[in-house]
Amino acid sequence: MSEATNETPWGRVDEDRTVYVREGEGERVVGSFPDGTREEALAYFTRKYADLEGQVTLLEARIARGTAEASVADTVVKLREQLVEPAAVGDLASLRARVEKLGGKAAELSEKQQAERDAARKQAVEKREAIVAEAERLAAQPEASIRWKDTSQAFEDLFTDWQSAQRSGPQIPKSQADALWKRFRSARQTFDAARRAHFAQMDANNKDVKQRKERIIAAAEALAPKGTDAIPAYRSLLDEWKAAGRASRKLDDQLWARFKAAGDVLYEAKAAEAAQTNEEYTENLTAKQALLDEAEPILGEKDHARARKQLTAIQLRWDEIGRVPREALRDVEGRLRRIEDHVKGLEDEHWRKTNPETKARSEGLRGQLEASIAELTEQLDAAKASGDTKAQSEAEAKLATQQSWLSALGD
Repeated sequence: MSEATNETPWGRVDEDRTVYVREGEGERVVGSFPDGTREEALAYFTRKYADLEGQVTLLEARIARGTAEASVADTVVKLREQLVEPAAVGDLASLRARVEKLGGKAAELSEKQQAERDAARKQAVEKREAIVAEAERLAAQPEASIRWKDTSQAFEDLFTDWQSAQRSGPQIPKSQADALWKRFRSARQTFDAARRAHFAQMDANNKDVKQRKERIIAAAEALAPKGTDAIPAYRSLLDEWKAAGRASRKLDDQLWARFKAAGDVLYEAKAAEAAQTNEEYTENLTAKQALLDEAEPILGEKDHARARKQLTAIQLRWDEIGRVPREALRDVEGRLRRIEDHVKGLEDEHWRKTNPETKARSEGLRGQLEASIAELTEQLDAAKASGDTKAQSEAEAKLATQQSWLSALGD
C-alpha cells in the first residue's frame, strides 16, 4: 500500500478514513473505520475480502474432493449474494468469476450425490425387502418341517438386521418403511403363534404319554417279585409301551430309563439262572464229547448188527447225560448224527441184499442178463467171422452194457 496515498491496487482510504473498493472503471464505498488509523481501516476491509476468498477456496476444495454437503448449491447461492456488493477490498471480479464456476460444478456434484443417495436408498429398500421375504418364507414353512429353535434364532437375526439397517442405513420413504415393517411384523407374529400352538400341543401330548407310560412302569415294577416267570408279562408291557406314543426326547428318555430298570431286575434274575444252568450244561458237554470220542470207532464198523448194538448203548448213555450249552448243541448233535447215519446206511444195505422180494427180482434179472449176454456173444462171434464191422460194433456195445448191469447185481 502506498504510504502517500494510502492506496492498494483494489482500493483506497481517504482523510476521514472512508474506505473505497475499485470495481471496473469506478469505485464504491465499502465503509469507514473512524476509531483507527487509515492503514488499519484499509487493512480491516482487506481482511473481509480474505475471509470471503477463504470461503470460496474451501468450497472449491470440497467440491473437487466430492465431500461437499448436499446443500452445496445453496452455499454457492449465498456466496454469490455476499459478493454482490460486499464490504471488502480485493479482486472481487475474480472472486465472483470463481463462484460462478463453482455454480456449475456444484450442480454436477449435487446431481451425482443425488444419484448416489437414490442408489443407496434403492439398495436399502432391497435389503429390507430381502429381510421381509426371508421372514415370510420362514413363517410359511409346513409345521412338520419346522426346526423351532433354529427358526426362532433366524427370526432374531432378521430383526437385528432390520434394526441395523434402520439405524445405520440410508433413510427410505416412510410409506415404504411402514409397509415393509408391517409385513415383517405379520410374518413374525404368524410364526410366534404357530410356535405357541406347537409347544402347547407338545405339552398336552407329553402329559398324556407320561400318564400312560407311568402306569406301564408301575405294572413293570410290580413284576419284580415274580422273577423270571414275569418276563412274558414284561414283554407284553413292552408292546404297550411302543403303542403309547412318544413324549419329548428328554422326558421319554427318563421314562424309558425307569421302565428298563424294572425289566433289568427280571433279566438279571434270568441271567443268574442261566449262568447256573450253563455251568451244569458245561459239565454235560464235557461228558458228551468224551462219549463221542468213544463212539467214533463205530464209523469203521462194517457189520450192521454190531454197529447197531454199539450205537444203542451210546444213545442210552447220551440221554442220561442231559442237555448241553446252546452254543455247543449243533456241534455235538452233528457228530452223533454222523454215526447214526453210518449205522442206518449199514442196515439199509443189509436189507437191500436180504429182502426176499428184492432178491427174487435180482435173480430173475440176472438170468435174463446172462441169457442175453450169451446170445450177444454168439452174435459178436458171427459178426467177426463174416467181417461185418457194423454188426460187430453194435454187438460189442450192447454186450458191454449188459455185462455192467450184471456186475452191478453183485453175487
